[in-house]
This record gives sequence, structure tokens and C-alpha cells, in this order.
Amino acid sequence: MDIRPILSTLLRHKTAAALIVLEIAVSCAIICNALFLIGSRLEHMDRASGLAEEEIVRVHITGIGTDDNAAALTREDLASLRAIPGVQAASATNQIPYGNSSWNSSVNLELDQPNQTLNAAVYLGEEDLVETFGLRIVEGRDFNPDEYIDWADVDTPGSDTPIPAMLVSRAAAQRLFPDESAVGKQVYSWGDNPIRIVGVVDQLIRPNEGGGANNHALSIMLPIRTPYGMGPYVLRTEPGRRTEVIEAALAALDRNNASRIVLDSDTFSDVRDAYYAQDRSMAWLLVAVCIALLVVTALGIVGLASFWVQQRTKQIGVRRALGATRGQVLRYFQTENFLLATVGIVLGMLMAYGINLLLMDIYELPRLPAMYLPVGAVALWLLGQAAVFGPARKAASVPPAVATRSV
Repeated sequence: MDIRPILSTLLRHKTAAALIVLEIAVSCAIICNALFLIGSRLEHMDRASGLAEEEIVRVHITGIGTDDNAAALTREDLASLRAIPGVQAASATNQIPYGNSSWNSSVNLELDQPNQTLNAAVYLGEEDLVETFGLRIVEGRDFNPDEYIDWADVDTPGSDTPIPAMLVSRAAAQRLFPDESAVGKQVYSWGDNPIRIVGVVDQLIRPNEGGGANNHALSIMLPIRTPYGMGPYVLRTEPGRRTEVIEAALAALDRNNASRIVLDSDTFSDVRDAYYAQDRSMAWLLVAVCIALLVVTALGIVGLASFWVQQRTKQIGVRRALGATRGQVLRYFQTENFLLATVGIVLGMLMAYGINLLLMDIYELPRLPAMYLPVGAVALWLLGQAAVFGPARKAASVPPAVATRSV
């Protein structure tokens, strides 16, 4: 189709054409960035924790006042919890992934180096913690029974008790020793004594985002038994028995000592869902924004196309009288919309990068991947063709005799 008549017509209606181009450009810029943010949120929420999430429950209790027998009561609690039908393993720990609060420590290759090698989340726990979490050791071994020490051994003022071993996540191992195995190496973290790395776990995510977007998988584990109250009891259950295990665990803990307060009792899936609630809300909000923009853009295209059809009724009739088919009239308006959409999309892509640069500067977001631009372009092209189809079809169905009588 010869587009010169179309361009000539658009030049005679500069204001209306410019408004549609601007509307499409703004929609393209916002939608491209919104899709990027939605994709980023979904990728963020889909990150693996490294734990057997569908088998884990959390029960967090705390005492009233000072409990001088906390360590002994913790041993009693764990024995009761491990005896519950359906419990495969149980441990006390200082924290769990997605728990919001976070224990962190620097991990260095030298004792007195001026800048830390990395900052990692620190997990402490009992002999069964690796099994309870469902972690996969990809190199080295788990802690030996004689390597565990009590929290009191390191918490006493002036204590210089060495920590005999450490497990690290794969990400932490690669950051510490990029070109070699971390097993057998010594690092400095808690205190002035070196700690030997005995094993590497495949994945263990930080409890929160305190380490930054690129450091979410930097974690270490130390063989330090924690008393209840420092963190939750974690239980690994048989599949499908998490609810009944939680009820039985609360009853067992109440029998051991009824004068304690239950802070949390839920499945790990619930913990994860609560942690990502804000991300889900943001994603749905951006989806709503995209839908609203598309609807407004479509209505703008329909309104302008309907107005132009009404204004050009006589012109359409003359073309029909000279032999133009319905298909040719239909293609005329679709081509006209395609040209407007193309100009708007090109401007929108430039605006999209501008908005992204602003977001990078203010919120430290990554650069907008180029793949989102064609996605936004195709969506707006299809939207434009769908929106203009009704008015164009109406124009194509006007009989020549009726059209030529119009003024």
C-alpha cells in the first residue's frame, strides 16, 4: 500500500496524531520498565533457599525472665521434639532463611587485613542442623560430633575458645577461594583463632537482604549449640505432616515448661510467603498499572480512529465509489495506526532507557535488558491493531452512496 496519502493525512491532523504518538510512547516506556520490575520481583521470589522447604516447620519460644537452665531445657526440648511421630530431625538454631533478623560476620583470609574478604550470614546449631535444613553437602563433610561446642563456651566474657570447624555455602567458597577448593583452608571470622573449613553446602540463602542483591547466598555455619530463646526450633517432618507436627511440638514444649511464650509456630512455606508478601504486592500493582495503561491507550486509539472515520466519511465514500474494496479501506486505517504506533514505540524505547537510568541512579536497579523492548513494542503494535480494527471495519462497511451524500 502506498503510504504517501496516509502521511499526507496525518500531517493535516498533527495535533491528534501527536497526542496518540505521545500516549503510545509513554505507555511503551512505563510498560517496558514495569515488565522488567515484575520480572525482577518474580526472579527474586523464585530464588532457592537451599532448604527442604516443604518439610520444615518452625517453633520459636522464649522464656520469662532469666533461665539459668536454658541449655539443659533445650536438650530436654530437643529430645521431646525428636520423639514426635513424623519428625525426621530437629535442631535449635539462631536463625532461619526469610526470618528477617540476621546474624552476620566478616570472613577474612588474614587476621588483621584492613578490608573484609566477604560478609556472610552466620548459622549456629545442633548436630542435626544440616539434616534438619535438608542441605546438600557438595564438597567435604558435615561437622563431627566432637567439633560441637556450647554457646556459653564462646559467650563468656574473655573467652578465647577456638571454633574447630566451619561449613560455607558454595557462593561463599567461590568468593573466598575462586580458583581452588575451600575445604581444608583456614579463615578468620569469630575471634582471633583461625577456623578450618571442613565442608561446602550447595545453597544456603541469607535470612534477609542485608548483604545486598549480589550477596544473598553468602552464608557460613558454625558448630555452636544455641539455647532456646536465641532462635527457633526447626523440625524436618515427613511430607504432609507439618500441621500435626506443629500441634504435637507445642504440646511437648508446654509439658517440659509451661511458663514460656510461643513467638512463632508455622511452616517454612508460610515464613517464605510472609517474607515475600511485599514483593508480590508490588508485582500485582505493576500488573495493574500495565493493564490500566493498555486500556487507556486502547481507548485513546479507538476514540481517535472513530473520530477520524466520522470526519472522513465522504473521503471513504469517494474511494469506495472509485473501486476501493472494504479490505483496502480496512488496511488503510490499520497501516495508519501502525505508523503512529511505530513512531510512538521508538520514542517510548528512548524514554524507557531514560527512566531506567533514573531508577538505576536512585534505587540502584540493574540496567534494563534489551529483551523487554521488543516485548513492549509487540504488545503495543498488537494493541493498536486490535483497537483500530472496530472503527476501521465500520469505515469499510459504509456504502459508497451513503458516504458520498455526507458533508
